[in-house]
Amino acid sequence: MTVPAETKRTPARVKACQLAKYLRAERPDYIYLKEVFRHLRAELGVEVQREAKRLPYVPTEDEVRRYYQTVWKERRGSDVVLIKTLLYTGVRVAELVAIRLDDVDLDACRIRITHGKGNKDRMVPFPSSFKETLGLHMDAMRHRGSVHLFESSWKKPYSTRGVRAMLARYAKLADMAHPVSPHRLRHFLFTWLKTQGIDDALIQPYSGHASRQSLEVYSRIALADAQHSYDQVIDRFPV
Repeated sequence: MTVPAETKRTPARVKACQLAKYLRAERPDYIYLKEVFRHLRAELGVEVQREAKRLPYVPTEDEVRRYYQTVWKERRGSDVVLIKTLLYTGVRVAELVAIRLDDVDLDACRIRITHGKGNKDRMVPFPSSFKETLGLHMDAMRHRGSVHLFESSWKKPYSTRGVRAMLARYAKLADMAHPVSPHRLRHFLFTWLKTQGIDDALIQPYSGHASRQSLEVYSRIALADAQHSYDQVIDRFPV
């Protein structure tokens, strides 16, 4: 069987210089070049190769229990409260470090997230069983003269980098197979709520997610309905 000869190609940089001679006089910008090469791909029959989208890694319930037990054994109260806040609310790390003491409503078991992703405000629930622990932490922070829910001893809000480092340190202590990040804890909460039978339309109001397909139906759902569904299942949460 005859093996077809390999096509000899001009080096990409040389070919770019050749094409530039034809295009330079037209002073093309990025958008124009992008459109030119889109048509060039079509003329040559070249398909865009896209990698298959990988599903995000989500910790199992057993992994989350083991991780939390490691945090608990270290007896660092503020770390316990921070990680529970991430687990119960699913807030993004940038949203977490921006929470102020005045944003927490202990009576309603809700936290106001201001200027979240997309510069949108929303309310997120937490279980009533967490109210006392969170309240004691808030009292301690107020006694120190803090403004934010989580601040360093220098009265500075935690940095997102510092929170990620904290979670990574506990993951190492727990001998986790995969790193633990704020976003993975967020994925865990919303995946867990789904396994409990809660519909996407009830999760969305406090997840901060939005899409063109879902905005219409989500806009009709009151936060009270979402929190009612949350309250019904959160007592079964592994932490």
